Formats: sequence, C-alpha cells, structure tokens
Amino acid sequence: MDLFSRKIVGWAMAERADLPSAALRMAISAQRPGAGLIHHSDRGVQYASAEYRKLLQSAGFKASMSRKADMSWIGSAVSMPAGPDHGKPT
Repeated sequence: MDLFSRKIVGWAMAERADLPSAALRMAISAQRPGAGLIHHSDRGVQYASAEYRKLLQSAGFKASMSRKADMSWIGSAVSMPAGPDHGKPT
C-alpha cells in the first residue's frame, strides 16, 4: 500500500511461498518508483529473506522494518487521510 495515496500497488495470489516477492515485482513494474523509495514492513521471514532483500536492493529501495512486535502504526496508517500531512498520526 502506498501510504500517501492509500492505493494498493501490488498483490499476488497463489499456492506458493513467494507471494511477497511476486507482489513487489508487480508494484515495481506497474508504478516504476525511483531509487531511494522507503519500503516499510514488519519483520516477517518473507520480508527478511535473501530473495526479497535482493529485489529491494536491485530496485534501489531502502528497507525499513518495524521494531519487534510493533504493529501499532498500521491502524493510524490506514485511517489517516492522504495528502501533504500524511506522515502525521491522526
């Protein structure tokens, strides 16, 4: 999800374990973001995998992970309005 526009930019469905990588490839292909993008995720094993980190690195993205067991930002990110003040909690 793009936290500025609140638009879903990548998704994947299948019976395999590499869904996060497939969704990331879709988002990169569709949105063509520039290098320096900050990619935030939880500390799930799929986001910490070598394959996923390699995809982030090859796209020039900066990986950002929440602190251990800290998912409190999700509620405010989903409920905050889009716009110039999007980074400020509601």
